[in-house]
Amino acid sequence: MSDPHRFGVVALAGPPNAGKSTLLNRIIGEKISIISRRPQTTRHRILGIKTLPGAQLVFVDTPGLHRSSRMLNRAMNRAALGGVEDADLVIFMIDVRGWTPEVEELFRRAAPKDTPVILAINKTDRLSDRERLLPLIKQSAAMHDFAAIIPISALKDKNMDAFLEAVIGAVPQGAPGFPADQRTDRSQRFFAAELVREQSLKQLGHELPHESAVEVTSFEYTDDKLLRVGVTIWVAKASQKSIVIGRGGQQLKVIGERARKQMERAFGARVYLDAWVKVKKGWADNAAMLQKLGYMED
Repeated sequence: MSDPHRFGVVALAGPPNAGKSTLLNRIIGEKISIISRRPQTTRHRILGIKTLPGAQLVFVDTPGLHRSSRMLNRAMNRAALGGVEDADLVIFMIDVRGWTPEVEELFRRAAPKDTPVILAINKTDRLSDRERLLPLIKQSAAMHDFAAIIPISALKDKNMDAFLEAVIGAVPQGAPGFPADQRTDRSQRFFAAELVREQSLKQLGHELPHESAVEVTSFEYTDDKLLRVGVTIWVAKASQKSIVIGRGGQQLKVIGERARKQMERAFGARVYLDAWVKVKKGWADNAAMLQKLGYMED
């Protein structure tokens, strides 16, 4: 007899910049979650659906847990912890730098009492000697009764087969919950906003604080199969608006052009992108704006 089919919701949790979004994209085989070198890039819970011959795994990419009193950051923490609470399995990610007091505190907050947890130690490609992992694995095993401790490199696709095997073995039996060809629960409209935000982070680096967000104001396919997308990049200060636009509008042009190309690859259509930058002072602590941007429920 063949093995029973498995189905489970798997939450990806951990500190900012541990590599959760890179891992999700590697597993699904396409860009589901945007990536930048900046911590706290992921702001929403995003589902990535992996259908295999004997299993369907629904990965939930959650925002990185962190300390903050801002309303936006509190909403992100709620999204992260909510994703963990609803999961059949939690993947807690750290990197090869190991445990710090802050990461240990985040783990205590995120680790559910009755849900199995796999520890993924990411970024092993940065180690010249893998023997250096042994003390970290030993320390981790003493901290918690993990279902498995697996060193990986999501970026370099190292040890991913073993990782997936462990995940499949830890989720319950069940029928698939989604069509086999579905990859995510998010719409093209959502990804359009995320791709513009990704390019803003990549092009502006530390010049632009996290006090920026992207709203899609229009999204329409025309009769000639052209996708017309209108977006507003919201910032908190007039000085930030100048940074995003750049001298003679050049910075905004680069952001828009690179985001447009990403959209064309992702959506398989020609794209016309119209981007504007507007100021909303204190938007990250404004409940109405956070609801409008999808960070909080009404």
